[in-house]
Amino acid sequence: MKIAITGGTGMIGQALTKRLLNEGHQIKILTRSPKAATGSISYVEWLTDGATPEQELNDVDAFIHLAGASINEGRWTEERKRVILESRIDSTKELVRIIQALDSKPAVVLSASAVGIYGQDRHQTFSEETVLPPTADFLSHVCVAWENLAEPIAELGIRLVHPRIGVVLSTDGGAYPLMRLPYKLFGGGTMGDGKQWVSWVHIDDLVELFLFALTTESVSGPVNITAPHPETMRRFGQTIGQVLHRPHWLPAPRFALELALGEKSVIVLEGARVIPKKALENGFKFRYAELKDALQNLEHTN
Repeated sequence: MKIAITGGTGMIGQALTKRLLNEGHQIKILTRSPKAATGSISYVEWLTDGATPEQELNDVDAFIHLAGASINEGRWTEERKRVILESRIDSTKELVRIIQALDSKPAVVLSASAVGIYGQDRHQTFSEETVLPPTADFLSHVCVAWENLAEPIAELGIRLVHPRIGVVLSTDGGAYPLMRLPYKLFGGGTMGDGKQWVSWVHIDDLVELFLFALTTESVSGPVNITAPHPETMRRFGQTIGQVLHRPHWLPAPRFALELALGEKSVIVLEGARVIPKKALENGFKFRYAELKDALQNLEHTN
């Protein structure tokens, strides 16, 4: 297949690109700073004045849309929150415009989202079939806007998938290196009260779930990109300690995290229990369904 990827230079984009190349696919990376093609990867300029990426994308079979400013960088000032939201709005609007302009439409579009769409809940279990709660917090508001803006793609008769990504476990970036650092320094412990849910996924399973969504024609709409067994934050920390052979003893209370991180502390202090019902019902087999297995693999390969 010929696959176009936005946000291809991020942690997820790089992992996906590597896997897709190994499968023999041709990749077109949409970027503001294109460079010369290398092997089966070519670069297409977009989101710059005068760029006409649609002229180079007519033969694309699938799009994977990952573009958006990181939610992990810096404090969530009003300016940073504006950048996080507008980067997703602007890139998704441009993606829709490009696809509408193509003479030859792709068969499938994967337009990323996140489990933050479910908001903060310690009691309910969420699947793709759950009616979404009101968008009471920043992340859920961002995710709802992100998904809604992509809907005109489905109206063109194209199979549209919204991968709702959980906490991605990788040693190459994301949350896990920060979560394990206190344990490396013998200072690990429960964050907040430990009762909040962490809906996690190993980077390898994430990549396979994206390939699964690309190639499974019966799959459309939201797809939860999470492992089948979420953990509470307390259990998550205890498991890190077990795998690293470090104590789990020094708690990080809510007030300290709120002081250090500001509004962004919601990422570690709250969450939701999210189950990948659609993947399981369509026969997807997780390599790392249990957290301990996932962390042992990451530490073994690090």
